[in-house]
Amino acid sequence: MEDSGNGRKNDSNGIKILLGDPERAILKLSLPMIVAMSVQTLYNLVDAVWVAGLGADALAAIGFAFPFFFAAMALSNGLGIGGGSAISRRIGSQDKKGADNVAVHTITIMLLTAVLFTIPLFFCAEELFVKIGAGKTVDLAVAYAQIIFAGSIFIFFTNTANAILRAEGDSRRAMYAMVLGASMNIVLDPIFIYTFEMGISGAAWATIASLAVSSILMLNWMLFKKNTYVSFKFRGFRFDKSIVRDIFGVGVPAAVMQLAMTFTLLIMNAIIVMVGNTDGVAVYTTGWRVVSIATLPLVGIATAVVSVTGAAFGKHSFEKANIAHRYATKIGFSIEAVIAAVTFIFAPQIAAVFTYTEGAAHIAPDLIIFLRVASLFYVTVPYGMLSSSLFQGTGKGVNALIVTVLRTIILTPLCSFLLAFNLGMGLNGIWWGLVVANTIGSAVAFAWARLYIRRLINSKAPRPRTPPPSNLL
Repeated sequence: MEDSGNGRKNDSNGIKILLGDPERAILKLSLPMIVAMSVQTLYNLVDAVWVAGLGADALAAIGFAFPFFFAAMALSNGLGIGGGSAISRRIGSQDKKGADNVAVHTITIMLLTAVLFTIPLFFCAEELFVKIGAGKTVDLAVAYAQIIFAGSIFIFFTNTANAILRAEGDSRRAMYAMVLGASMNIVLDPIFIYTFEMGISGAAWATIASLAVSSILMLNWMLFKKNTYVSFKFRGFRFDKSIVRDIFGVGVPAAVMQLAMTFTLLIMNAIIVMVGNTDGVAVYTTGWRVVSIATLPLVGIATAVVSVTGAAFGKHSFEKANIAHRYATKIGFSIEAVIAAVTFIFAPQIAAVFTYTEGAAHIAPDLIIFLRVASLFYVTVPYGMLSSSLFQGTGKGVNALIVTVLRTIILTPLCSFLLAFNLGMGLNGIWWGLVVANTIGSAVAFAWARLYIRRLINSKAPRPRTPPPSNLL
């Protein structure tokens, strides 16, 4: 087994999995991330329950702050996806030095991006929330958001470092870091919010503290223990334009994809306020939290699709990419079908968890309707999300961006507005608009992905030789 000279084994178990049987790779790399996402699910539920105890205004305040928290997640996840895709493709082509260089570039770009994100938002928070219509919840939104903004370096590092681990097939340790952070958050939430009487600020501090611990754990693996596959050598570092273009070629579209979702959240909040009031935002924010929880297993599968298809593409094993995409979609559909049925049946019980206080009880009927309507598109999400991951893994970030923009910025607000106002369906029309938009968008993404894979396979297939002309008279 060849040693890289720094204590790392080039022929690591993660690399073997990444380059081996695609179905086994999808399972092996997905399962740890699904476990991690399940713990994240528990954290999100617990967090929402504790915040719900502060009343509907607190839920609405987080709803107004959430798009900006999501923006930090989008930028860091986008950068991680871009760097991870580039690393996986170099691993597939057996270019370890190139993979190391990409990893160093990814961390450096992450630090610069975190600084540029944090400073303006922290100092302009109050003015920002006034302008987006937070109304009576401005003070609560600022109290929560400024803490998140100040600690956003941990959001950026955690997501980027996690993506690097997944790119080299080390999804197990990526899981450990995520589970540790989420578990800490579960413990710290009630302590900070109620025991220390910090209210909504306590929820933010619990989030940042847990992310800081996860960051320290991964920093130790990468820079101090140095037992990851990729090496980090920052001495004499200089930006390589070709590597930056490669990372940005997938990372920027991936970040824009998620920022498009943030932009859509802001638009949807505005449409909801036009239809009703801030209670509608509380319903949407709380309900969308459940939707995010329900689709978290797909996020775990999607991370595996990026790594496996990226390595297959780098190795020019296009049939492996094809198998990985189909298998991942089949698994994703099966999981979401079960989750959709459970959500639909137990919507009243789920809503009760978030509306147990007197201040939030009045939104329960609308929340039940949202949960049941939204559950209807869960089974379509795998077709869109995992097709986007295929595009990202193979370096076609713009393709993934196009289908996301179609679904989020164009179809979602358009369908919701038309159903809410033109058909007079009110808030229920907005919820049905989400279903229609996501179903159409996922169908387009899947059709395009299958066509793309077919073209890749055909481009590699040997062309039949033309037989010589017959000499028969």
